[in-house]
Amino acid sequence: MSEISSPRPLPPSVPVMRNTATAADMAVRLLQPLEGMLAAGESAKAEVVAIREQAQSFQLLLKLTLAGGKQATLQAESPRPLAQGSALVVTALSDTRLALALQAGGDKPLTSLDLQQLPPGTLVQGKVVSRDVLPPQGAQTIYRLVVNLLNTPLAGSQLALDSPLALPLGSLLSAQVQGSQSLAFLPLSGRLDQLVLGQQLAAQQNRQASLEGLFKGLQKLSGGDEALRGSIDKLLGALPDSAQLSTAKGLAQALEGSGVLLEAKLLQGQTGTLPQDLKANLLRLIAQLMPQLPGVSGPLAGLQNALSQNLPNLARQLLGAGAPGSARQQALTFPLPSRLLQNMDGEADLETLLKLAAAAVSRLQTHQLSSLAQTQVDANGNLLTTWQLELPMRHQQEVIPLQVKLQREDSGKAEKAEQKETLWRVELAFDLDHLGPLQVRAQLLRGSLSSQLWAERADTASLITAELGNLRERLQAAGLEVGELACSQGMPPQGPKTSLEQRWVDETA
Repeated sequence: MSEISSPRPLPPSVPVMRNTATAADMAVRLLQPLEGMLAAGESAKAEVVAIREQAQSFQLLLKLTLAGGKQATLQAESPRPLAQGSALVVTALSDTRLALALQAGGDKPLTSLDLQQLPPGTLVQGKVVSRDVLPPQGAQTIYRLVVNLLNTPLAGSQLALDSPLALPLGSLLSAQVQGSQSLAFLPLSGRLDQLVLGQQLAAQQNRQASLEGLFKGLQKLSGGDEALRGSIDKLLGALPDSAQLSTAKGLAQALEGSGVLLEAKLLQGQTGTLPQDLKANLLRLIAQLMPQLPGVSGPLAGLQNALSQNLPNLARQLLGAGAPGSARQQALTFPLPSRLLQNMDGEADLETLLKLAAAAVSRLQTHQLSSLAQTQVDANGNLLTTWQLELPMRHQQEVIPLQVKLQREDSGKAEKAEQKETLWRVELAFDLDHLGPLQVRAQLLRGSLSSQLWAERADTASLITAELGNLRERLQAAGLEVGELACSQGMPPQGPKTSLEQRWVDETA
């Protein structure tokens, strides 16, 4: 990927575009009095001509343009950085304090980015509005580009870039923030991959349903031929039980057979473990059900045709302002909410089982795609790898789906591989009849583990709290250093949603 750098090394800028009512109001303290240049309440235009970072603040050198064209320079102390060249409107609050506001439509483009507002990894999109050739500097031709930003809170402002690429006027670009003065172009192929990922997430989320309905229907089914019964028995027999999941080896086998690795196994020709793979067994069950129901394959096949016909409208929703609460964003939540296609009080017929099995496959694929969507480089440059899956667990006569999310965060700051730190996060969600819905979040760093549990029932929360001492002892016996352990009633707070903001449609289209 090509790097675009700003014209000169400058400190980060402050947030530029909020709504016009709030501008970027900020009070600064003058290091010398105004001495009558501005009376309290009077305003003037100003420009930031220099900035120097101090321990707890930033020292600014401001050039004021007073009434009649007279100019003066002032030194001020600011709690936030301002980009050199920023056009301001200053208002005197007293002889030693000024109120600053970024001038609407400042006459100079930004030459650096505020990393607090646009941290590294942020997607920036813009439109080239001017291009000039800079004086020769060696053998390579460098172009000075001015880009009108289309997204982020800086939308509507302009950014000056130096690049070896002669981008045509009016062309759209998409880049990732690398630093306050460095952007990296994102190739179109990567953008298309993200579009397909977002499209598939929405499609699978709309078709998926919880696994409980399918397993209840399978357990109540009394008909069917011998081959179908064999597929059902194989599916149910491959499910892990609570005893298996209580050992490291058993858990590893269950994760491998969860279906999240099915495609990778097929690509590598590893077919020996397919009889224990949940997704493979679901697909085998569907293959057994479909021949027994003439005419149902048409509607299932027609689902993909309908998606293809609606692709232009779907693409605009994904790339532009998608509807609130879109299926794509719902698919990125953890845990995936329960979604039952119908009440399974009675015996399910074969057609209902086929629909439930297809919905269960979509459920697994939603987890897989959500894993891909959440695997990314975060704002601090750390590589975040996500595995999200669902393990149906046999518990006495019930099958309880256990949702699992594993995240590995590798530090990207250490120069040597042996100095890099790895942070593991684990999230669990399940629902036991006698305990109710439970969620667990834990993190492990340098052998130290801390965890927070949530129970929706008050009696369950009290029971777990009373057992935390026993849990701590068992974790310590396993060789872990244990930090905070706590249990709360209710549901865990939802942090910032994983953003898949993809807008690659010209605003004039």
